[in-house]
Amino acid sequence: MPEPVRGAVITVSDRCAAGTREDRSGPLAVRLLAEHDVIVRAARIVPDGTEPVREAIEEAVTAGARVVLTTGGTGVTPRDLTPEGTAPLLQARLEGIEAQIRSHGLSKTPLAGLSRGLVGVTGRGAGSALVVNAPGSRGGVADTVAVVGPLVPHVLEQLGGGDH
Repeated sequence: MPEPVRGAVITVSDRCAAGTREDRSGPLAVRLLAEHDVIVRAARIVPDGTEPVREAIEEAVTAGARVVLTTGGTGVTPRDLTPEGTAPLLQARLEGIEAQIRSHGLSKTPLAGLSRGLVGVTGRGAGSALVVNAPGSRGGVADTVAVVGPLVPHVLEQLGGGDH
């Protein structure tokens, strides 16, 4: 990437949204993405559920984010609905990157296999965004950004019409 790109981090957590728990994964994601020239001012916090997730991602993309990372809501509890809120916004899923993230996480903890996080793009043009669902743990965020961060320039180049 010739210059930094605008990103967004969305923390999905009922407890963080209610103010009963400190958001620790969102600020970590902001910091780690900056190391890959994805600039995010601050993490946004939304409650669990399909609609809050979908709306937050749509707003981020409309505001110009080229990389959107959600953290939280990827497990199997009844309120873990981040993938369901994300899926309708993705024109193309990147299942290989999803598998890569899980594989990287599994090298550290068997719990990584519980993540249902999606990765994909919102379109096939220069204004499209890469959307990534990371687990809500700090380790899950670190593992996700470790995999996705180095791929961001190539994904955005391809969305802009670049060669493979």
